[in-house]
Formats: sequence, structure tokens, C-alpha cells
Amino acid sequence: MLEGFIFATILLGFFGMVLKKNLVMKIVSMDVMSTGVIAYYVLIAARSGLFTPILQSPPRDVTYADPVPQAVILTAIVIGFSIQALMLVGVMKLARDNPTLETAEIEKNNQQ
Repeated sequence: MLEGFIFATILLGFFGMVLKKNLVMKIVSMDVMSTGVIAYYVLIAARSGLFTPILQSPPRDVTYADPVPQAVILTAIVIGFSIQALMLVGVMKLARDNPTLETAEIEKNNQQ
């Protein structure tokens, strides 16, 4: 059931990027889709019965959690945040020259 919610979040963000005409809504939709992808990765990486590799006296037959997926997810979150900030700066620059943030109106203004 949780997989369904995550998949719905990814689809909601994708369709928002495709169907919305406002640039800010496209950026928000991309962020929603990114959140769904990160949640799916966390869902796949989460397994019970794993221990952290930082122990004083480690037991003999223990399965340890791999720290690499955590580092990858943290990196994906930081990169997603920086890309979102860069896109918002681009939208702010477009808003200076155009009275609207609708993509069709911006294209029509730039063709003239």
C-alpha cells in the first residue's frame, strides 16, 4: 500500500510538470516528483534486522546496514534543493521581463 502512495506521488508530480502552464507550479511539481523518488529509494533500502556498523563490541554473525544509500539520498536532497533554487532564480529573471509566468504567454511575447 505504501508503494502505491509513493507511486501516486511520483505520477502526481510528473503530470503536474506536463500539464501545468505556470512556471512556479512546474517547479513545485518537480519537487513533488523528486520527493516521491527519494521516498521510493528509502522504502527499498529500509530493511529490518540490520545493525549500524558503529558498535563497541560487535557480535559475530550480524548483518550491518550499508551507509552508502544514506549518503546517496542526502546528496540527492541537496542537489534537488540547489536545482530548485536555480530554477526559481530563472523564473524571477523571466518575471522581470514578462507580466505573467504562463508558458504560452511568455512564448507568445518572445516571438513578437
